[in-house]
Amino acid sequence: MPAFRLSAIGLFAPALLSASMLLVAVAGFAAAAPATSNAAPATDLHKLCRQVKNDDTVRPYSHELYDGTVKAFKKLFPDASGTPQESELQTQANYRCMNGKVLACFVGANLPCAKMNGARDNPGADAFCKTNPNDDVVPAFATGHDAVYSYKCRNGKAVVTGAVWALDKRGFAKKLWAEVPQH
Repeated sequence: MPAFRLSAIGLFAPALLSASMLLVAVAGFAAAAPATSNAAPATDLHKLCRQVKNDDTVRPYSHELYDGTVKAFKKLFPDASGTPQESELQTQANYRCMNGKVLACFVGANLPCAKMNGARDNPGADAFCKTNPNDDVVPAFATGHDAVYSYKCRNGKAVVTGAVWALDKRGFAKKLWAEVPQH
């Protein structure tokens, strides 16, 4: 079976993202590497999450969580034709703790694993609209890929047109995170 390439995640974006997000999708976006922590080795991550309940630190992939990470991937991308290779998981899988559980997210084009920017005022959208005064869509490269809202330009000013992401209670995009089962 051919290996599934996470870099081709755009093929599955319609299943995850609203139509408004697809309008602002910019192909080839390379997400910034998430912050890492020395808080706990991955082998103890389930234990840490049970103890601390909520920790918004985004941690990098660990092979010790491989089986659960693959299960989380399949839950998030049920139409994927295969399992990601170890090297792809190393560069794109991330973890955090929520409600005592380990959650996984997979960075890809327009799939940020970071805490989202919920501010309605967006300097990037404002700057874009000054030079594109009546564009129907402000692209994600201008708003930031972590922007919760989508925008259009009206007479040189950015106007919110809707929400791109629904957030969980910790401020992360709900659709991008799935539980990593322990066994």
